[in-house]
Amino acid sequence: MASALAGVLLGGCAVTPGLPSEQAPMKPGNPAEGYLLEPGNRVRLIVFGETGLSGDFTIDPVGNLSLPLIGNVAASGITAKELSKRIEDHLKKDAYLQDPKAAVEAQTFRPFYVLGEVRQPGEFPYTNGLTVLSAVARAGGYDYRAWEGDVVLVRTVNGEQHEYRANERTPILPGDIVRVMQRRI
Repeated sequence: MASALAGVLLGGCAVTPGLPSEQAPMKPGNPAEGYLLEPGNRVRLIVFGETGLSGDFTIDPVGNLSLPLIGNVAASGITAKELSKRIEDHLKKDAYLQDPKAAVEAQTFRPFYVLGEVRQPGEFPYTNGLTVLSAVARAGGYDYRAWEGDVVLVRTVNGEQHEYRANERTPILPGDIVRVMQRRI
């Protein structure tokens, strides 16, 4: 009898109702690694030895980067590293430079979202080093109905949305959705 009661009590503590059972990744990672550029992103371009070609640029609504000498370069849907190679190829092809070396770094990322039981849910600009707790703080903090500590984290991985159980120390990546659940009374 006692073991059956203990099993019921422990089983009830394993997963909070409404929260996914799979834990969110706790490794912060580099948000720029594998990040696919999109319209509106700002990037820094450095063409080594060519200060006139270097600078900060914004990807236009169509997904192009308008650059000096070479014009529009398709930039949406590829990584910064792939864009670097594409720019080098354009500079070579048009014979502007014999052996161009370019580096592209994303300066801005897609926003993240905080929904549910917070004071000011909404969309927020992404900055490096965000955690669930700092995301909730940007949304004005927990409201009085919030289930504090554990949240649902929605993250797109390889084009598919996945839901994870996350805690306040879980790192946030660009495009993540933090959903704060209502506590059960």
